[in-house]
Amino acid sequence: MIVLAEQDWRTRQAAHRARVSRWTQPHRQRQHQHRKHPVLDFLWTYYSFRPARLERWQPGIGVALAGGQEFRHRRGFVDTPDGVALDPAALTEKRRSSTEFVLGLLTATASRKARLGCFGLHEWAMLYRTRPTDVRHTGWPLRLGHAGTDEVVESLPISCTHYDAFRFFTPQARPLNAVQPERADQVRLEQPGCLHAGMDVFKWAYKLDPFVPAELVADCFELAVRIRELDMRASPYDLRDLGYEPVAIETPEGRAEYVRQQRDFAAEAGVLRQRLIDTCREILAWARQPV
Repeated sequence: MIVLAEQDWRTRQAAHRARVSRWTQPHRQRQHQHRKHPVLDFLWTYYSFRPARLERWQPGIGVALAGGQEFRHRRGFVDTPDGVALDPAALTEKRRSSTEFVLGLLTATASRKARLGCFGLHEWAMLYRTRPTDVRHTGWPLRLGHAGTDEVVESLPISCTHYDAFRFFTPQARPLNAVQPERADQVRLEQPGCLHAGMDVFKWAYKLDPFVPAELVADCFELAVRIRELDMRASPYDLRDLGYEPVAIETPEGRAEYVRQQRDFAAEAGVLRQRLIDTCREILAWARQPV
């Protein structure tokens, strides 16, 4: 058991809240003003971790907080001789099963070679043969229009392996994909070059809350923000009014730039994925020990 002095954990708590407020506060302001954001809203709608949860700090397993009585109202925390800490009994059978699934999925993903060159065509396939009233982000123009978007989809090979991207393809676009992923295929198909798999490291981190240190969750969220920006810069939408310069994947130069950034993000996500794999193993071992 690591024991954190009250001054030390309060310093970490304040630093975490200050770090994530750069995203949580603007989101709250947009909500208050009923303004949508085609890039950043995804991080709060597709992912279900509320801003207040992201702001909430926790030390993770095997850490006692001296003077941490305020944590006693949180589920899973108990008093110990050294301070308040997470109770291994909080890892219920259901949560143990979830941890084992996350560990299996992340380990399988990490074992594979990154497949690059999908060029973010999933966003284009979501618009294939749609009408202006059917777009996901209303109010934002398509850089090439609907006909031009369809031409790009038809001119490039589509090889999306991520089920939660593929399921939003239009019915006309689905047969154009090289694979037809189902939910049951997730562990078999997930691969580290996929931008969505990189963003999803955040999802798997918060799914294990409160057993994962808040700093690791924030690291995963920050990477998800940056990956999402590339995801939408390479999309058919023209978002320059929001400060997002397009990555024009309809051109050879744009595709080369996409692959370069995709490779960099795969490497960054790989580091976080391994940290989370290690954390999953630690959680499963820790749950067998008494406080």
